[in-house]
Amino acid sequence: MEDNYIVQVQSQVKGLVDELNAVLTNAGLWGEAGGYKLLTQSFLYKFLNDKFLYEALVVDNNYDYQGLLDLSEEDYDWFLDDIGTKTAHLKPEQLIESLHRQQNQADFSEIFEQTLNQIAIDNNAIFSVHTDGGTDIRLFDQRLITDTISDASKRNEVAASIINLLARVKFDQQIFSQGFDFFSTLFEYIIKDYNKDSGKYAEYYTPHSVAKIIAAILVGNDQPSNVKIYDPSAGSGTLLMNLASQIGTDRTSVYSQDISQKSSNLLRLNLILNGLQHSIHNIVQGNTILNNRHVEKMDYIVSNPPFKLDFSEWRDQVESLPNSSERFFAGVPKIPNKKKESMAIYQLFIQHIIYSLKEDGQAAIVLPTGFITAQSGIDKKIRQHLVDEKMLAGVVSMPSNIFATTGTNVSILFIDKKNKDDVVLIDASNLGTKVKEGKNQKTVLSTDEESQIIETFINKEVVEDFSVKVSYEEIKDKNYSLSAGQYFDIKIDYVDISPEEFEEKMQGYQDRLANLFAQTHELEKEIAEQMRRVRYE
Repeated sequence: MEDNYIVQVQSQVKGLVDELNAVLTNAGLWGEAGGYKLLTQSFLYKFLNDKFLYEALVVDNNYDYQGLLDLSEEDYDWFLDDIGTKTAHLKPEQLIESLHRQQNQADFSEIFEQTLNQIAIDNNAIFSVHTDGGTDIRLFDQRLITDTISDASKRNEVAASIINLLARVKFDQQIFSQGFDFFSTLFEYIIKDYNKDSGKYAEYYTPHSVAKIIAAILVGNDQPSNVKIYDPSAGSGTLLMNLASQIGTDRTSVYSQDISQKSSNLLRLNLILNGLQHSIHNIVQGNTILNNRHVEKMDYIVSNPPFKLDFSEWRDQVESLPNSSERFFAGVPKIPNKKKESMAIYQLFIQHIIYSLKEDGQAAIVLPTGFITAQSGIDKKIRQHLVDEKMLAGVVSMPSNIFATTGTNVSILFIDKKNKDDVVLIDASNLGTKVKEGKNQKTVLSTDEESQIIETFINKEVVEDFSVKVSYEEIKDKNYSLSAGQYFDIKIDYVDISPEEFEEKMQGYQDRLANLFAQTHELEKEIAEQMRRVRYE
């Protein structure tokens, strides 16, 4: 597919998202959680419908919409077996074209709602997200229209507007053969309005540049296959999708857990868009720290965990877990007397990730930069463990404001249990261009700057004032600091001057020093005089 054609198709799909948003705005649902749900589930229904019709034609060129209607029940079952798990299974009456023909029915909103409900039931085994308590979160909400639109008089109108849009826009069949770059762009656009403010859904999205750097460095020049990749705080899955794309979606299984149901639903959509529906049953919605549902060891782990969070209500439960001392070897953060919201929950996630890695596993974790230099406490103990056990690959300190929604400086910690040699430390804080994103300022890395970081790390290059290659012993000598700047050579500039110029400069220094001494002496006398005047009343 040529670049201009890709842009054209992307524009068409983005136009559909905009028109769906317009329908929700007219219904008074813009910015509402229900509106977000209706948008994403309507788009998901459209995608699954068109993907199903695409796969039907792959099975048999005669299996267009009418051809499917003409199949006997037995033949239809055989046809579904041929499709397998490539997409959700739909019945002819569940297709968009069938619903579109019923849009003038008096109870159309109920027909629309019941259709999505039945699709969810029929595909529950593969497409459901699981909670840590064992409950299934279905593909579509059971009462999507009813629970979203409180005004019963508007339900038919909204449902009909949605089905008209979905029927009018035809996804080009070629898009289903496209890869990660195409669908990641679409996914970012779908959730763009829910990532503008930190109070919305920004926590579910990691900047593409950060995700790209992490994936490229983790995989390096390797060609892994049949591997498990995992994110214990997955959000919408940006880190996982980039890593799966780097490895190959047919060579990896995705595992995740996140406490938010919204993020788990977004991740499911991301998996479906990127042909990773075989991993949907590995998505878990729940508290990773308290109820870890993925006890198997992982080949690769990526994470942008929450940095600070009040978990005082369940903090003591962490210490009481059966394997707590092994899993949280450096300790569990204490509950502060003030500012409980500042509890460093990321320290739990780092330790959980180390515990969850295979003996030859690798990981990349986005952390507050203060972690790499802290001189005491849990941070220091974790760094000591990584260095003493020789399982560190390196650190990349990113530019400030690489995340538009937080001013916290971040670094990426790379763990590699196989690396027994030199460690790479990169200071990329001076890279990037400052841009405005809404009310916030953000630093954006160029493609060349991303490549500079990636290639320098993989090749373990030493670049003046940018990167160093250090041994584990050198790190110990620096009190386990992982800050690149502390290992840079100190440069001394030498200037050729004559003996006369030297004497003149030295005389000037001596004169200024004598003047400072005189001022100090006068100040001492003034202080002594003031002290003599002090009387006890």
